[in-house]
Amino acid sequence: MMWQTIKNIPFWQKVLAAFILGAGVGVVFGESATVLKPLGDLFISAIKMLVAPLIFCAIVVSITSLGSEVSLKRLSFKTLAMFMLTGTIASLIGLTIGSLIDMGGSMELVATEVRERNVPGFAQVLLDMIPVNPFASLAEGKVLQIIVFAALIGIAINKVGEKAEPLKRTIEAGAEVMFQLTRMVLQLTPIGVFGLMAWVVGEYGLSTLLPLGKFIGAIYLAALIHIIFVYGGLIKFAAKLSPVQFFRKAIPAQIVAFTTASSFGTLPASTRCTESMGVSKRYGSFVLPLGATMNMDGCGGIYPAIAAIFIAQIYGISLDMTDYLLIAVTATVASVGTAGVPGSAMVMLTVTLGVVGLPLEGIAFIAAVDRIIDMIRTATNVTGDMMTAVVIGKSEGQLDEAQFYAQENAPLEQASS
Repeated sequence: MMWQTIKNIPFWQKVLAAFILGAGVGVVFGESATVLKPLGDLFISAIKMLVAPLIFCAIVVSITSLGSEVSLKRLSFKTLAMFMLTGTIASLIGLTIGSLIDMGGSMELVATEVRERNVPGFAQVLLDMIPVNPFASLAEGKVLQIIVFAALIGIAINKVGEKAEPLKRTIEAGAEVMFQLTRMVLQLTPIGVFGLMAWVVGEYGLSTLLPLGKFIGAIYLAALIHIIFVYGGLIKFAAKLSPVQFFRKAIPAQIVAFTTASSFGTLPASTRCTESMGVSKRYGSFVLPLGATMNMDGCGGIYPAIAAIFIAQIYGISLDMTDYLLIAVTATVASVGTAGVPGSAMVMLTVTLGVVGLPLEGIAFIAAVDRIIDMIRTATNVTGDMMTAVVIGKSEGQLDEAQFYAQENAPLEQASS
């Protein structure tokens, strides 16, 4: 009886309860709570297991399906345009918040020699998108290369036509198997969230965050402004839908993103959320993996802008309008240019610091709290992906408005089917 009651609790309530309980355990037991970290590691490993095959099958199926129904070129252009628009706004919000808050206080460090970071140029980024060995890319989880290869396979299947039907049906069957496996893994979400939150709070505590409190607070403030007003505004005025309903259905993916700090790891949860919002599985399977690779408003827009200003403040370096303009441009472009690189937020930050001549060693000062910051950065990125799926999906007839407003009280297995 009790188990049946638990099964009938809405998924987002289970995840939220696990989040709060995990944080409470971390506060009460302190470092002892870090023994629960394997629960989170198990969840993350299970999710990583899904990512490469799920993205490949989902992208191929979405392109073969969309190719016969809508203009794939128009849909892709509108999706990428939305990514660039919100990325630009995110960097401007970051600059504004960073400029208004004195995060450095009385702290003033002395910079040693500033070394230039070897960041791949635009041509190299384009070359790295093409997998020399697609099977190696799948095995190594190189997501951008998987997306490009899957997109090319989908386009080729559309062009070949009837002769490629057996391959098309095979990949479609593979996608359904991956969707089912995803639903199975998602049932571990509350356990994983509980373990991760207990570890984070137990490891870092609350007192260790005080010296960098203003910097962390500025990042969180900018991210929340971006999520609520920019994403919420686009849902309200561009899609003419209820922002409250959007955020209510986005909560599970936001919490998974916040606790795992992984956009790719959140893909199964964000896919489920967009389906509950009425976004067609075909378009959702296209925009979400693409967004997890390219749409990084938190990592590539807000974070580099505020971090650059913070590092300038603690080293006593003044910035002029030209510097702010360079920060805004590089923060936006770097979010695409370094997509798929491990530790991408740090790489993006080195690009921004190098352009305006700020000491790269300042990164070491904020690295200790990077995990805390990465949580809200990732939640911002994932929310932006889901917003794009809803707004562009609505404009292209890829969203069921009745489903968007439907109350989701069904268990996870039913709601995901």
